[in-house]
Amino acid sequence: MDKRIINANRIVVKVGTSSLIHPNGAVNLKTFDELAYTLSALNNQGKQLVLVSSGAIGVGLNKMHLKKRPTEIGAQQALAAIGQSELMTLFTQRFDHYLTDIAQVLLTHDIFDYPKSNQFVMNTFNCLLRDNVIPIVNENDTVATDELDHKTTFGDNDQLSAIVASHVDADLLIVLSDVDGFYDQNPNKVADANLIRTVSHVDENEFGVAGGTGSRFGTGGMQTKLLAAKRMLDEDRIMVLANGADPRIIFKILAGKDVGTIFQKESVAHE
Repeated sequence: MDKRIINANRIVVKVGTSSLIHPNGAVNLKTFDELAYTLSALNNQGKQLVLVSSGAIGVGLNKMHLKKRPTEIGAQQALAAIGQSELMTLFTQRFDHYLTDIAQVLLTHDIFDYPKSNQFVMNTFNCLLRDNVIPIVNENDTVATDELDHKTTFGDNDQLSAIVASHVDADLLIVLSDVDGFYDQNPNKVADANLIRTVSHVDENEFGVAGGTGSRFGTGGMQTKLLAAKRMLDEDRIMVLANGADPRIIFKILAGKDVGTIFQKESVAHE
């Protein structure tokens, strides 16, 4: 176990839509509460936390009593606008219960691409973290589109979380998903698939193992998580992929317990 995990102070946590929304489309209130409790407890210990949260469209679908995600871009952006408001309301209620301040930060890719806007958003992050406020980050889906001349979309929140972790100089990125970690085969199709505890590099072999997309509510899948992990490895940072069914698993990760998959360079894997 890398001591940098145990000693991590600035931590980015990414939670996927599948952790926040039940398969039937209803909001998973238990996860919202446990996530708020866990991050609040760590915040009280002096840890600096950034939460990258998916779920705007999923929550929007539930709010509007829709069972199917629309294909029209405008309709998806409208749902995201509705859902983002609901998402922050849920987070505000639960974090208030644990006496923790939060802030909303909505991003597009070009914010990081242009030096001046990048500096502005980094000033915001640094001030929030300095004041023990937890930034809750999501892509600004209502304005992000691939159809503009400059890139505005991140593609998915797995990669967004890695970009944020890089820019805020995080010690650790924890990605909570609906899987226990990275397997040598698809565990949904192969009964004896083995969980890989440590991955020191990501190349075509790992991408070959990963396949498929996320749930009908989200956009991610194992491919996007590997892209996030590759960015972390390329920058000699650490990422842990674990099951987000109970966000209190973060306590186990930071205590050095053997859970999930750790993506870290081989040179530090045995320190």
